[in-house]
Amino acid sequence: MNEAELGNEKILNQHDSQDDDMKFRNSREDLLKFLIPSSFGIMLFMIPFNFQGEITIPVALLAGWVQETFASVIPGFMTAVIALTVVITVTAKRFKPSWIINSPFLKGLFDVTPVWIWARILGMVFAVLTLFRIGPEWIWSDATGGLLLYSLIPVLAAVFIFAGLFLPLLLDFGLLDLCGALLTKIMRPIFTLPGRSSIDCLASWLGDGTIGVLLTNKQYENGYYTKREAAVIGTTFSVVSITFTIVVLTLMELQHMFFQYYLTIVLAGLVAALICPRIPPLSKKADHYYEQAENQFDEEIPSDISSFKWGLNQATTQARKTKWTSVIKGGGQNVLDMWMGVIPIVMAIGTVALIIAEHTPVFEYLGAPFVPLLQLLNVPYAAEAAQTMVVGFADMFLPAVIGSGIESPLTRFVIACVSVSQLIYMSEVGGLLLGSKLPVNFKDLVIIFAERTLITLPIIVFMAHVFF
Repeated sequence: MNEAELGNEKILNQHDSQDDDMKFRNSREDLLKFLIPSSFGIMLFMIPFNFQGEITIPVALLAGWVQETFASVIPGFMTAVIALTVVITVTAKRFKPSWIINSPFLKGLFDVTPVWIWARILGMVFAVLTLFRIGPEWIWSDATGGLLLYSLIPVLAAVFIFAGLFLPLLLDFGLLDLCGALLTKIMRPIFTLPGRSSIDCLASWLGDGTIGVLLTNKQYENGYYTKREAAVIGTTFSVVSITFTIVVLTLMELQHMFFQYYLTIVLAGLVAALICPRIPPLSKKADHYYEQAENQFDEEIPSDISSFKWGLNQATTQARKTKWTSVIKGGGQNVLDMWMGVIPIVMAIGTVALIIAEHTPVFEYLGAPFVPLLQLLNVPYAAEAAQTMVVGFADMFLPAVIGSGIESPLTRFVIACVSVSQLIYMSEVGGLLLGSKLPVNFKDLVIIFAERTLITLPIIVFMAHVFF
C-alpha cells in the first residue's frame, strides 16, 4: 500500500471515528428530556421517606390521600366501573361496534375470551351483592367480599390512578434503557433476566407488588420481555413492599425484630429468585415475545463501547422519540386498563379464594402435609402453623391474622417471613397476574406458590433458630 493510500485510509478511519463520536454525543435537550422525567419517576416510585412516623413513597402517599378523602365513595364508584366494564364487554362480544373493534386499545380491553367475560360478570355480581349487602352473608361479609370491596379495591383504585399516570416517567424516557445496559451483566447470569428488570424489582420493593406487576405487564406488551422473562419477573420480582412487611410484623407483635426479619426475607427471596426461574413451570415458558408487540428488545452491547456510554445513548434516543401527547394519552389508557381490566378479576377471584379460606376446611387439609415438615424442622405449635403455610395463597394477611394468637415468638416469626416470601396471593397479586397479559395461568401460580413455600421455609426456619 503506497503513501497516498495509507493517507486516505487514515482519513477514512478518522471520519468513521468522528461519526461514532457524533452517534454517541447527546444534545443537551435530549439529556434533559431523559433526566428530568426519569428523576421525577424515581422520586415518585423509589425514594422512601418518613411521613408521620411511617416509611412510605410519594405515590403511596398520594394514593393514601385519595383513599382517605373519598373513602365513602370509592366502593360504590368501583362497583359502577365493574358493572360498566361488563356492559361494554358484552356489547363488544355481541354486537362488535366499530368504535371498539377499530380501536386496538378498546378491542384489547373489551373483546376478551369467554373465560374473562364470565370472570368479569362474577366480579360484578360479588361487588353488587357486597355493596348492598344482599344475598348470602358468606359472600359479602367483612372477611370475604367486604374485605375486597372496602379494604383492598380502594387501595388498588387509588394506586392505579397514580401508577397509571406516572408509570410512563419510568418507562418512556430512557431510565430502563440505561439500567438495562448497566445491570444486564449482573441480572442475566444470576437471574436469567434483562438488566432493565431491576427497576421492576425496586419499584415493587419500595412501592408495592402491584406496581411491579403493572410495570412488567407494560414492558411485556411493548416487546421488552419474552414470555419466560415476563413470567419470571411477574412471579418472582414483584416483591412485597417495605411498608407491607412492617404491617405484618406489627400484627405479629415482633416490631423489635425488624432487622432480623427483613434480613431473613431478603435472603430467602434471593434464594427463591435464583432457583424458581431454573425449574418448571417458569423454565418451560417460551423465549418468544408477545405476539402483538411492535418491537423486540435486544440488550446486546457492542464490544468497543462502555456499558454506561451505550446505555446513556439508548436512554437519550428513547427520550428523543417520546412525545408528551403519547405519554398523556398512554397514562389515561393505563388507568382505564387497570380499573376495567384488572379490578373486576381481582373482585371475582379474590372473593372466591376468601370464601374458600373462611368457610371450608380446604386450606386445613392442604396444610396437613406441612405438620410433619414443621415438626422435623423443630417449629413449635406445628399443627397450628401448618394451615398458615397455604392460606396465604388466598390473601397475604390471612397467615398473620391466623398466626397472631400463637404463643411461640419463633413460630410467629416463621409465619411472618413465609407469608411475605410466597408472593403469590389471589386477593391481589395473583388476581392481577391472571388479569394481565402476562403468560401465567392459575395452575402456574399454584405450582410457583408451592415451590416458593418449600424453598424459603427451611431458610426461614434456620434463621429463626439463630435469632431465638
